[in-house]
Amino acid sequence: MQKTTKTSVSNTINTTSTGPIHLPSDGRDVVVEVQHLVKTFGKHEAVKDVSFTIGKGEIFGLLGPNGAGKSTTINMMCGYLKPTAGDVSVNGLSLSRHVREVKRIIGVVPQEIALYKDLNSLENLEFFGKIYGLSKQECKQRAEKLLNFVGLYERRKDAVKTFSGGMQRRINMAIGLMNEPDFLMMDEPTVGVDPQSREHIFTTIEHIRDQGTTLLYTTHYMEEAERLCNRIAIMDEGKIIALGTLEQLLALRDRQQEVQRPHGLQELFIQLTGKTLRD
Repeated sequence: MQKTTKTSVSNTINTTSTGPIHLPSDGRDVVVEVQHLVKTFGKHEAVKDVSFTIGKGEIFGLLGPNGAGKSTTINMMCGYLKPTAGDVSVNGLSLSRHVREVKRIIGVVPQEIALYKDLNSLENLEFFGKIYGLSKQECKQRAEKLLNFVGLYERRKDAVKTFSGGMQRRINMAIGLMNEPDFLMMDEPTVGVDPQSREHIFTTIEHIRDQGTTLLYTTHYMEEAERLCNRIAIMDEGKIIALGTLEQLLALRDRQQEVQRPHGLQELFIQLTGKTLRD
């Protein structure tokens, strides 16, 4: 296995008008490096030279309107799609050269709930644990631990089809953690859930972060990104058009544009991506 290379995260803000602005590092070791990713489908370039880094224990927000290229970027980062150009490395391992090794240390919580609904929650977790190559004993131990973690141990023998949407989302998240990933990608994990389940998911994510896991988080709910994310990248038309902490993004927008300083992420998001409906 290739030796992990430690580098520090550079806080960078990109805008279409100014180009990159390099800000001081926050001292984190880099876990994920996305390097000049490009993806074309025929004549359509869905992702256009996307690069960023994510530090250990960081929650990195990837935001953008529908069709911005977020899902395509994530699908390349987890090995579902082969890039037209560029590469991704996790803990110093290149996804293009070490795909099996990288897949062992990453987890994915997809936007679509991916469960076998006629199986119970324990069986679902054990099934996906076997796909990760865990032994029968490891599957059972990790599944029970994670069901406790997401607050569903008492329902472990109930068929998933009897669960609410929020409960299914929590099982979906537990599956993404079965291999104890160093890097977890979460694609809109709170879609369609009630406020109580949403709060439970937030608390779980914060606990995962506190244990040292690195996360990439996508959402259409701006308040989620404001609460959870250390840094935020905004994508539009296949490119990252802004990247930094929330305060950095708000301050930069205030300096560069003759507009009133945005009051929050949602206002900034609309300023950067426009008001045109995206279907």
